[in-house]
Amino acid sequence: MRQKLRFRQDGTFTIVQFTDLHWKDGSASDLQTREVMELVLDEEKPDFVMFTGDVIYTGRHSDGSTLCDNPIAAFREAVAVVERREIPWGIVFGNHDTENDITRSELMDEVLKHPHALAERGPDHIQGTGNYVLPIERSDRDEAAALLYCLDSGAYSEHPQVPGYDWIRHNQIQWYIEQSQAWKDRNEGKALPAIAFFHIPLQEYQTMWDKTVCYGNKFENICAAQVQAGFFEALLRQGDVMATFCGHDHVNDFWGELHGIRLYYGRATGFNTYGKEGFPRGARVIRLFEGERTLQSWLRLDDGSIIERQPEHRPGE
Repeated sequence: MRQKLRFRQDGTFTIVQFTDLHWKDGSASDLQTREVMELVLDEEKPDFVMFTGDVIYTGRHSDGSTLCDNPIAAFREAVAVVERREIPWGIVFGNHDTENDITRSELMDEVLKHPHALAERGPDHIQGTGNYVLPIERSDRDEAAALLYCLDSGAYSEHPQVPGYDWIRHNQIQWYIEQSQAWKDRNEGKALPAIAFFHIPLQEYQTMWDKTVCYGNKFENICAAQVQAGFFEALLRQGDVMATFCGHDHVNDFWGELHGIRLYYGRATGFNTYGKEGFPRGARVIRLFEGERTLQSWLRLDDGSIIERQPEHRPGE
């Protein structure tokens, strides 16, 4: 029987977001990544772990040889620290998880073999693999109090006129709207507090950075898709999602609020990929509160320290 997510008796629910591990082969860099994960889990003792994509790195070297010779083994090693602790976890795929030698369907087959994975394959009739929603139940009864939406933001554009990254498609958005409305109907027409996870940032992350006060660092371009299908507008219309969390850009970790919805980057966790001197690896931690439409979030770094107040950025600075 699948584990249920539930608020603690004190009304809190804590999530650790690991992103962009880029696990390859169990080398020294991968073992550094594992050390960070162990430290974060020791310190935070989360109720749930969310992997927001690029858990493994299945790209190729310039000579065409593979970076990850055994994607299944690499994935097992990457999630083992969470699985061994029997912490329930979920995943949304990134662009590097299935570049070569494994498909999203095959990787999801592996995910679903893990006893503590709560991820789902999702509907076959919509874009992507791993579109699902997880309820968090009340501390004292079997009744949903909050929702976690998980969406596959794809990998690379399939449209010949649109270079770059993929985006959340119309049929995924329609699926989200249907799920959101169904949960409202179960809750006497009221929206449950919700958050959403995906790998590739929305264009609205750039709009937010350019036009509102943000908190944190932007050390690289926001690598969103060049077109969007209206997911942010659907979030506004449905009124349940209070925050989104992505990865993808390893040296961005900022957050802010746009039209009443908070948009967060995670903190890149993996050492087997690019980073920036003076920008430690780590994880984002998210705390939800039962019966409240609010959340707290902070960063836990690879030396064990916490960043609760990130530097302020004002438009034009």
